[in-house]
Amino acid sequence: MAGGAREVLTLQLGHFAGFVGAHWWNQQDAALCAPTGAKEPPGELCPDVLYRTGRTPHGQETYTPRLILMDLKGSLSSLKQEGGLYGDRQLDAAIAWKLDSCEERSLKSFSVPPPPPQGVLSSDGIWRVKSIPNGKGPPPLTTAAAPKPFTPTEDSIRVWSDFLRVHLHPRSICMIQKYNHDGEAGRLEAFGQGESILKEPRCLEDVEDRLHFYVEECDHLQGFQILCDLHNGFSGLGAKAAELLRDEYSGRGIITWGLLPGPYSRGDPLKNIYRLLNTALGLVHMSAHSSLVCPLSLGGGLGLRPEPPVTFPHLHYDPALPFHCGAILATALDTVTAPYRLRSSPVFMAHLADMLNFSGKKVATAAATIPFPLAPGQSLPDALVQLGGAATWTPLSACGSPSGTCCFAQSVVLRGLDRACHTSQLAPGTPLPSPLHACATGEDVLAQYLQQQQPTVRSSAHLLLAPCMVAPPYPQLFSPGLSQHGLVVDGPPSGAAVESIPVLGALCSSSSLNRTLGDLARELTKLDVRRWASFLAAGVEQGDLDEALQELRSLAQCYRSGGGLVD
Repeated sequence: MAGGAREVLTLQLGHFAGFVGAHWWNQQDAALCAPTGAKEPPGELCPDVLYRTGRTPHGQETYTPRLILMDLKGSLSSLKQEGGLYGDRQLDAAIAWKLDSCEERSLKSFSVPPPPPQGVLSSDGIWRVKSIPNGKGPPPLTTAAAPKPFTPTEDSIRVWSDFLRVHLHPRSICMIQKYNHDGEAGRLEAFGQGESILKEPRCLEDVEDRLHFYVEECDHLQGFQILCDLHNGFSGLGAKAAELLRDEYSGRGIITWGLLPGPYSRGDPLKNIYRLLNTALGLVHMSAHSSLVCPLSLGGGLGLRPEPPVTFPHLHYDPALPFHCGAILATALDTVTAPYRLRSSPVFMAHLADMLNFSGKKVATAAATIPFPLAPGQSLPDALVQLGGAATWTPLSACGSPSGTCCFAQSVVLRGLDRACHTSQLAPGTPLPSPLHACATGEDVLAQYLQQQQPTVRSSAHLLLAPCMVAPPYPQLFSPGLSQHGLVVDGPPSGAAVESIPVLGALCSSSSLNRTLGDLARELTKLDVRRWASFLAAGVEQGDLDEALQELRSLAQCYRSGGGLVD
């Protein structure tokens, strides 16, 4: 049981969602498993919101994500569908060693079993603990069958399970055998295909059983977060899953993150048309059944016209690699979801959604500054003045530049800055460069900054000490001018790998959605769907598309704000 935590159950649907989710769970694990001797984390975030305790058949305690994961046949690589956590005596010994060696810390201070510096990833996808010089720990893996140590590299990563470092409960992974991950045949390409999966009695019963298993052990379930591919048939599956959750668990929060991989090309018209249709139908149906929907992408737009990917001043990434894109989106997700994962004074998912979706505005946009640009010796007021307005944040919802748009409500999280730099350190009597330098607390600094940028906007702001963890297997995307903790170095690069970073993230109900959703509706209007009969044959009728088109137009109207925006 999770005690007094306000539990959240995560549904992870699709292969790109798997890349984002694997990075997300790795970051949770890294935050829980700080290396011995490292500075203790502040403990602001409650891991029990996302994790559950249990026991293996051999009596060892476990701590695993409260997760239902769905993907296609061939997507697991060497990872077993039932996971490797239960029924493995050698792994149990590793867990016991980790628990015994950390008696001063409670079980909930780390995931089980984290890979310490002496850990290796075996060929069956399981992290195992090697013996250590002081003689403690389980015996080394010295049998002839013991695998050689393996660390995943970018060249070796083909699927998300290649770099997932946390153990999953046997009830987490639900494979869809009807469709293939690899190859051109048997793909889950269309919205109707995804919808039909949860209409099959056997699959529906399986998913309901998994839901009941996790939900019934919760004491204070606050809701569900859905990480779902938006560009393929998983869009229909996600919409159907949101509908199932709304019907069975009325009153709980449902926040859906519609995930889109990096920029695409004009090379395959069929895939681009399918992507457009899946995205439009997904946004309409998910917003109807969810408390809040937020598309997440590093692409520049949702329409058929390719747009360049977004850029970050201190990141160098390959937008064609899901491994890179998933890492960045997971970092943003880890930040903007912090309000409903707080240990004290959390914001319920439903309340966060209510703040952002008033007046029918059930779609939100995300933006982030990754990493937040703070230099050694600089204060938060200094950095915010230098950063300027919200338009300088990097948009993450494929809605184009936020310049010239209006924000109706926003939830902002800044994390990873030492308390000593929260306020100005200027000597008494020194002229203040800005009103932010007169604030007495970091919370006041952030609140006043948001008030200056958007005076009429309803804002919720949180300032956390805990940074985002970016240790391997997180890709090293960072410019050489960053320190080990993600600070902007003034001088020669330190050469140390970046292990954690400060991040500024925001969810916003924005008028940019008027233009984005309106453009999407116009492209659908021009589309002669009869040319793409295979999409309709997959389970969506012409009347369904017409109705979705009208809903999309109505949704776009919710975000009108004048100033020449699209009608």
